[in-house]
Amino acid sequence: MTACVIEATAGHEDEDVIASSGCTLTADGAYGARLASAGGSWFPERWTLDGPEPYAVPLPRNQPEEPGTEVQPMADGRVLIHRVVAGRHTFSLLYPTGPGTGELPLGAVECPDRTARLRLLPPAPCGERAYALAVGPRVTSVWLVAGGAFGPERLAELPGRCSGGVWLDRSGRLLALDRETGGHTKSVVVDLEAGGEVSPLLQIAAESDDRLLLADHDSGLLIVRSDAPSPGQDRLGWGVLGSSLPVRFPECLRVRDCSVTPFAIQPGQVLTPESCAVALRVDGPAGSWVGVWRPAERRVHHLRAPEGWLAGSGLWTPEGVLRLPYATEAVPCGVARVSPPPVAVPDPGAGTAPLPEREPAAPAAPAAHSVQPADPSARPAEPPAPPAESPAPSAARPVPLREAPLGRLVTN
Repeated sequence: MTACVIEATAGHEDEDVIASSGCTLTADGAYGARLASAGGSWFPERWTLDGPEPYAVPLPRNQPEEPGTEVQPMADGRVLIHRVVAGRHTFSLLYPTGPGTGELPLGAVECPDRTARLRLLPPAPCGERAYALAVGPRVTSVWLVAGGAFGPERLAELPGRCSGGVWLDRSGRLLALDRETGGHTKSVVVDLEAGGEVSPLLQIAAESDDRLLLADHDSGLLIVRSDAPSPGQDRLGWGVLGSSLPVRFPECLRVRDCSVTPFAIQPGQVLTPESCAVALRVDGPAGSWVGVWRPAERRVHHLRAPEGWLAGSGLWTPEGVLRLPYATEAVPCGVARVSPPPVAVPDPGAGTAPLPEREPAAPAAPAAHSVQPADPSARPAEPPAPPAESPAPSAARPVPLREAPLGRLVTN
């Protein structure tokens, strides 16, 4: 499964400020973790999602946590917690011990520059290690904070300010970061097993700001955000890892008066990136809802989110069912199943040239018919057999994605 959580931020310059309302999921979707509140106090909570019914286990300690505390689930069910204590960043693993909570301290990181910020990177694909990004005014460091032999270990140091963080392979070796240097932001690849060797990944235009948002290991689909086609205005686009084809910026991903944030890509679509469903968080005057888009289509399907959705959290199954965690007073730990419309099959006699797209309009009320509570018996009828396991990717450098089709902005 491909799982992700995208937290709302104040802007690109402040992307390392993490909100506490979402739910972070392991790469395989087996566990989740969030900072929950009760009576004005914050405490970690682990969600188990791979059983017949989801359930939550609170992991409180002797005193409440600070609102900015970060938590991240590990593949073995423990929860990594990142606290800031007297200017030092401490890391521990929490786990249930009968009626109480056990804690295994892992060590601490102290940033020499007091203005530097340190945050956890998205969960590693293996789930056995966890990483953090320390961002200073001129230098960014990548730290291994869980899963190492001797506590936190600095793996790489890059000149410039970095944000983002997307894993490009299943082994957790290649990490994509968005690096700001020379007044512009470009995505680069950091090889964590080669001493932090850096190579370019996303360079759409010389004067553009290009950021990588999501990557799928099976299909190679990349979702990017760039102002290359519209200087000063960010656009969502897509490309394929390792391809020499240009990045494309579909007009349908521009929703008037709304912000659109992708948070999960459907896995299992080996060699067919155009068929991957991409889950979008859409925020507008009417609230937040879910959008589903596929590169092969020229439209976004707008779907109503479940009540209490932990906005920006979710994961796809290979069969194309989107699972969205939610929490309400009646259901403190729930997962809704969203079945978007199937991919449209083009008419065999129709031409393959892209059709002109109309100016994006504000969406109508999101559809509600496809959201269902999680139920072990509520499965898609006769799902297709899962594809054979693809071979583990090598650590070869991805081909940099460069010039976008700026002269023809309406593409599919």
